[in-house]
Amino acid sequence: MTDPGQLNRRLVLETLVETADGAGGVARSYEVVTTLWASLTPRTASDNVAADALGASISHRIVIRYRDDLTLRHRFRDGARIFHLVAIRERDRRFLDIDAEERTD
Repeated sequence: MTDPGQLNRRLVLETLVETADGAGGVARSYEVVTTLWASLTPRTASDNVAADALGASISHRIVIRYRDDLTLRHRFRDGARIFHLVAIRERDRRFLDIDAEERTD
């Protein structure tokens, strides 16, 4: 995909923030970076058990306009849906192809 008109979904980009918890550990939370246009395409789904709960993992391909600050410590949110980044590939400094995983319980 190279047509910016296909970026038809608004996703919230969030970054991981770690704060000292006072007991030698850290508390992790996410902070909103920006909202951006993206293309979201489901790819595969599989059922599995995590923490003794039956659920499913759904992989997605997300395409956004190129940005140089995106890392695997970021995630995307669409309402209650969370997409964890698995891989980021640059395409001719115009777009980023992102492999992401969504967990449903």
